[in-house]
Amino acid sequence: MNNSVAAVSVKGVMPTSNGCAVFLGSDEKTFVIYMDRGIGEAIQRAVNGEHAERPMTHDLMVTMLDGLGAEVERVVINDVQDGTFFARLIISMENELGHKIVEIDARPSDSIVLALTTQKPLYAARQVLDAVDDMTEILAKILKEGQA
Repeated sequence: MNNSVAAVSVKGVMPTSNGCAVFLGSDEKTFVIYMDRGIGEAIQRAVNGEHAERPMTHDLMVTMLDGLGAEVERVVINDVQDGTFFARLIISMENELGHKIVEIDARPSDSIVLALTTQKPLYAARQVLDAVDDMTEILAKILKEGQA
């Protein structure tokens, strides 16, 4: 994997007819990942600093990691193939045996909500940024129309 990455953040979450569009971007480029509505809403809640009434799956994952003495270090959206995005969840753990870092293949949607919930950095690989269409102007137009 190419180690060149850029920090990205959630620029917007928009409902679509069959789910949710999550706009991610850096100063350089904005791109969109489509996902189901439930996880899109969880991402929007995390962006807003809100919590669901009952623990969601990602809350359970964070609690389990805490119980194991592990934490999310960072998330990397590392690949895109035919419109499907891939991510790596990097987990670190410190115990009496030392420091261990584990990379886990994960859906970008789950990874994004975990990064936001744990306030850890989110990155996109250079190859992903090079491959995606720039949606910066489209997002700006959507946001402007929403304020009208």
